Amino acid sequence: MKNVISIRDLSREEILHLLDQGEKIEKGELKPDHSETVMSIVFFESSTRTRFSFETAMKRMNGKVITMSGTKGTSVDKGESLGDTLKTVANYSDIMVVRSGLEGTQRYASEIIPIPVINAGDGSNQHPTQCLLDLYSIRKTQGKLDNLSIAVVGDLRYGRAVHSLVYGLSHFSPKLHLISPDFLKIPEYIKTDLEDKNIEIHEGSDLSEVINKVDIMYVTRIQKERFSDLDAYERVKNCYVVSKSMFGDVKSNFKLLHPLPRVDEISTDVDDTKYAYYFQQAKNGVYIRQAIISELLGGSK
Repeated sequence: MKNVISIRDLSREEILHLLDQGEKIEKGELKPDHSETVMSIVFFESSTRTRFSFETAMKRMNGKVITMSGTKGTSVDKGESLGDTLKTVANYSDIMVVRSGLEGTQRYASEIIPIPVINAGDGSNQHPTQCLLDLYSIRKTQGKLDNLSIAVVGDLRYGRAVHSLVYGLSHFSPKLHLISPDFLKIPEYIKTDLEDKNIEIHEGSDLSEVINKVDIMYVTRIQKERFSDLDAYERVKNCYVVSKSMFGDVKSNFKLLHPLPRVDEISTDVDDTKYAYYFQQAKNGVYIRQAIISELLGGSK
């Protein structure tokens, strides 16, 4: 791997290798050292978990981090082009992590700069490192990835974490329950790609019909920032709310995941149940991002 731009670029074997490396890092069996490395974080969109986990991952490997968070106070506000910004920051770093609201930014970056590029989210397109930490979390909680029944709930139209996740899962023969309002269904091109891989898909809008059938429920927020029509957002913003009272007949191995941040789609009374895994899921991002960074820098030492 030279870059991590889309989960679609990774094979099953590459995904499993990164998960295995992350597991060794978490267990202390592998301690990468990149003390001579500078990582640049170039975020044109806001972030908490992704930004902090990348910073933590690099610093735990004794590396250094330089960060651009938003464009305020930078030459972008003076009219500097995206390409010039990326080329300039690449001069000061050995690996770059980019988040942008514009789809394709990271692919473009990988074509114009000479250092490895990691996609930390490009619009409503892809979020591959989130997918990898999600797969890691699923494997940790279920003991496997193959042949699981998984519900993906909420904004399936604009959710880049969802788009990456279903592509990543497609290597492992899942049964997918795609639950959303009609307006927020998964894009047809993604559904077609999954069907071409013979993935079993069930689409619906009723959360209660699937919660007792699945091993994993992956809930996402309705993303206000992706809507050009705020009236449309208001109509769907509270369409799903998962509460503690819904867990009466769930499977014993059931776990609830969420890429975060949450708004109202998971009640706080769920947090202290044995089914809630979203905060541990966020923590897992550090181990996986350590593994990704190390792999792109030539392998863990």
